Amino acid sequence: MALSRRRRTEEAPYWPGFVDAMAQLLLVITFLLSVFMIAQFLLARQISGQDSALGQLRSQISELTQLLALEKAGKADSDAQLLALTDDLNAQKAKTADLLAGLAAESNKGASAGTTISGLQTSLDSEKKISSDALAKVELLNQQIAAMRRQLSQISALLDDSEARNRTSETQVADLGRRLNTALAQKVQELSKYRSEFFGRLRQILSQRSDILVVGDRFVFQSEVLFPKGGADLSDIGQVEMVKLADALKQLEKEIPADLPWVLRVDGHTDNDPILVGAKFASNWELSSARAIAVVKYLAAQGVTPNHLVAAGFGEFQPLAPGGSEEAKSENRRIELKLTER
Repeated sequence: MALSRRRRTEEAPYWPGFVDAMAQLLLVITFLLSVFMIAQFLLARQISGQDSALGQLRSQISELTQLLALEKAGKADSDAQLLALTDDLNAQKAKTADLLAGLAAESNKGASAGTTISGLQTSLDSEKKISSDALAKVELLNQQIAAMRRQLSQISALLDDSEARNRTSETQVADLGRRLNTALAQKVQELSKYRSEFFGRLRQILSQRSDILVVGDRFVFQSEVLFPKGGADLSDIGQVEMVKLADALKQLEKEIPADLPWVLRVDGHTDNDPILVGAKFASNWELSSARAIAVVKYLAAQGVTPNHLVAAGFGEFQPLAPGGSEEAKSENRRIELKLTER
């Protein structure tokens, strides 16, 4: 009895420790459940974020066109691998047939050939395994080729659609170009008609002067008619001629439709004599430009609309007559009038 009490006394301290261990285990399990719930929450958030990943995948579809050449090259390599594996498979089948024939021959020899048959069976199993591996590779390659063909089909459809849109756009541009050319041709034809009428009037007005010429589609005034030598101020005779020209231009402005853009270009030209040191103008360019501007200003002062006037100076670089004779120089010193589109 005393021994029993002593045992109960010695066993009593282990029970509180066991309770503490169970409590700690419960805490650990609770912690693990909390971690599992947090992981489930994070996993749910990650799954919800896959929509944005889907958008990124859609943006990658546009890169398929760039990968077309690479996929074609990969297809060629896959075809080559498929042919090689097919050849290997045929070779393995031939070997398998040879082994089966050898196995049948050995089985006829009796039990004494058991060791040989076992070896042949092992070889046959190995060859079958190799054949199954080759078939698996062939199947994988076939799946890859099918996927590549589907991608190529999709890309080809996209390219066909893009080419159709391009053809439609090109047709529209060509039609607009034809319409624009037709409209321009009509405007040029109208301007040519008014140019002919304008030049006809100028011929009637200025026909009494031999120093005013018609060269192609331009009226040419010799500089001596309008300006003194080396100067850019209109002479009295030049002002009289410009008044006649201004009256013809004002009449022309009334007749030409407002939607027909036109200008009278006044081009100044000089001879190739160099400008004297200390002269008013530093070069023949400046002299020819000043003369053209003087004509334009005078026409505007007489009531011609400035929007229909353009002045340009060419110096001595656009001669009518070659050479350095006085006659050629006199012919090259000129003011040209040209009615043209704006």
